[in-house]
Amino acid sequence: MTAHIDIGRDQSGQTIGIDLAELLATRLLVQGNSGSGKSHLLRRLLEECAGQVQQIVIDPEGDFVTLADEFGHVVIDAGAYSAREIEELALRVRQHRASVVLALDELEVEQQIRCAALFLTALFDAPREYWYPALVVVDEAQMFAPAAAGEMNDDTRRATLSAMTNLMCRGRKRGLAGIVATQRLAKLAKNVAAEASNFLMGRTFLDIDMQRAADLLGMDRRQAERIRDLQRGQFLGLGPAISRRPVAVHVGAVRTAGRGGGQGLIPLPDAAEGAMEALLTERLTEAAAQPQPVRRAAPPPAPPRAAVEQALAAPRDLPDVVPGTAPARPAPAPAPALPPAPAPALSQSTDNLEAVVRELALSEGATFRSATALFRDFAVRCRQRGIASAHIDMARFRRMFAFAVSGADQIGSAGLAVIAQAAEGVEDDVLAPYLAILMAAAQGTPMPGEDELGRLYGSSSPSRVRRLLDHLERQGLIVVREDFGGERTITVPHALSLADAAE
Repeated sequence: MTAHIDIGRDQSGQTIGIDLAELLATRLLVQGNSGSGKSHLLRRLLEECAGQVQQIVIDPEGDFVTLADEFGHVVIDAGAYSAREIEELALRVRQHRASVVLALDELEVEQQIRCAALFLTALFDAPREYWYPALVVVDEAQMFAPAAAGEMNDDTRRATLSAMTNLMCRGRKRGLAGIVATQRLAKLAKNVAAEASNFLMGRTFLDIDMQRAADLLGMDRRQAERIRDLQRGQFLGLGPAISRRPVAVHVGAVRTAGRGGGQGLIPLPDAAEGAMEALLTERLTEAAAQPQPVRRAAPPPAPPRAAVEQALAAPRDLPDVVPGTAPARPAPAPAPALPPAPAPALSQSTDNLEAVVRELALSEGATFRSATALFRDFAVRCRQRGIASAHIDMARFRRMFAFAVSGADQIGSAGLAVIAQAAEGVEDDVLAPYLAILMAAAQGTPMPGEDELGRLYGSSSPSRVRRLLDHLERQGLIVVREDFGGERTITVPHALSLADAAE
């Protein structure tokens, strides 16, 4: 089965088409500076082949969501779903052959890249029985397949490059035909650009981009100047699905429009003298006092830190010593024969030890100190106060400190017993943040934020906090659900029993 779609006219008015069957086998690269008409070209291509082949659009700017009104595309708002849900959606898209637009405009740039990488990977990894032919259009492809690392997280960059490379290199056997559009060829990874056999090159001005475009089109340096002279909506096309020789194409009209602002000139409004100033300043104070609209739900505020207490022990009085001399040691007096003092009650000794640990936990920056330094400080404070602490080893101290710094030692005895049982076997270095999560589940309060978990974990690095949550989830201790809008939900598998104990 063959199908030709009309994308525009050449200089003589002849129709220029694209062989859709050939396009599915050979892929397409579109390049042009901002304002050259790339989105218009992609829209024309999608409109002309709508209903003939499944279409999957990765849309970072939300320009193509209007296809839903005219052609029935399903718009997937990426910010409303978790990572696992995005992967499941991609699988169902392949299974049911739905034409979709993955709208990423509500996400931050790195979240867009992560979401697109997960979605494309899930499309690629779909079972063999779902390998139906589909056009996968990726607008602003330089974001998802960058030639240089930039400021992107290394794990995110590896994931997105792998997804884009699989789409362009190995996607054909799985029925996926990649169509990538980029503002600059120099910013697009060469492994991705090199796999396309069809090219539509729009206006560009930088020499490096002109030269790369000319090389792909088989033009010499003198002919490459044509690329600079192209008008908006004009492209040079080449490839087995378009033409065997470079051909100039003026893209035709489209039936839908993007959501961006208009490009034409619009007359300024007429206003009487002083009227425009009045429009700008009228009730300005009241408007400024209103809460600002947000694109997505704001994350919950971080819980306030516990009040920092100065719990340093008072310095001991030392005898005056003359420099260069040793302090005089008084002769020991014979100890009077007194009956031995009764040993303090065990509960009183334990209470004193817990008070010292709690005081240490409330000291500023305690969680950022090493366990060895904390244990040494604990032993010194116990000696200063005459509290026996020899039976407390490092392992027991670390767990006592974790309970104190998380506040778990302040809840009732019944709830403390359940929480202690739930935390049995958890490693000492992650115990404090896990106890805080257990307490929130037991008391029905919001889960601790990233800053609070970092404080309890002894780290100010967000990536280390994410790794902590991943570790706890792998251990089966918590379940983390994070959507691409930045919202993270943490649940505890045995939260019901914890809540019953808290009551």
